[in-house]
Amino acid sequence: MNASAAPSTDTPWLGYGFAALGAVLFAAKGILIKLAFAEGVDTLTLLALRMGLSVPVYVAVGVLAYARERQRAVPMPAYAKALLIGVIGYWFSSYADFKGLETLTPQFERLILFTYPLFVLLLGAALFHMPLRWKPLAAFGIAYLGLAVVFLADFKTGGGDIVVGALWVLGAAVTFALYQLLAGGSIAVMGAPLFTSVAMTGAAAVILMLFLLTHPLSALVVSSRAFALAVALAIGATILPSFLMSAALSRISAAANSTIGTLSPVVTLFLAVLILGEPLRGVDLLGTALVVGGVGLFTIVDRRR
Repeated sequence: MNASAAPSTDTPWLGYGFAALGAVLFAAKGILIKLAFAEGVDTLTLLALRMGLSVPVYVAVGVLAYARERQRAVPMPAYAKALLIGVIGYWFSSYADFKGLETLTPQFERLILFTYPLFVLLLGAALFHMPLRWKPLAAFGIAYLGLAVVFLADFKTGGGDIVVGALWVLGAAVTFALYQLLAGGSIAVMGAPLFTSVAMTGAAAVILMLFLLTHPLSALVVSSRAFALAVALAIGATILPSFLMSAALSRISAAANSTIGTLSPVVTLFLAVLILGEPLRGVDLLGTALVVGGVGLFTIVDRRR
């Protein structure tokens, strides 16, 4: 397994564009989820709707990609590995993220997720024998200071619910980091479209199975507004950004992708204010600046290794 497969050097600017658009679309995810929760939809039902609407697209794209990639002679174990990566790194990550959003604001959730490069660094060293460099690691002290600022402000009003929500989203960040580490080698073997289709289909299968074990089918009958939000979540915050992320990772480095990803928490902050009516607090601006600055500093220091 190659956890750090080199991206293609072809059309890097296209990769930058894919990464930027994916970051903006991912930024809208928390907003859509909070709006759906306001309609009375629970986490597993919303996940089932999201993946149920998404999986036909993933299957169709996967079939087309398989037809194009026949010359690669992709071995069967690669498909099994892609399914497992999807289950570990996307199913649990999505579930934990949704659970966290039950109690957290979208901007705080996005800030926690944004620190996933720290776990890429730690898991890479622990599991894949990648070098652990202390200078870039120290940059995350700034990012976590920013998280602490927002956490303490929210804890005053949310109490223990904020702690539980933050732990859920932290778990999502850890498993998303694992997804990033594992995906690079599989993308190199299978190609980005085929890998994404297989991995997301695996995640969808687990989500739909869990829904059927815990809910009646009638739970999928939701209000028209909730269904419209689920469609937007499936297309705009799942299908498009997942393929954009894989396409970006196949063209630019993970470090470049992380740098461009700084757009995401900033966009989420302002979308929460504009759409959800969240107050634009000074503490949120300070926390966002510290988190974005810390992750940005990590990227700069890491590039100079």
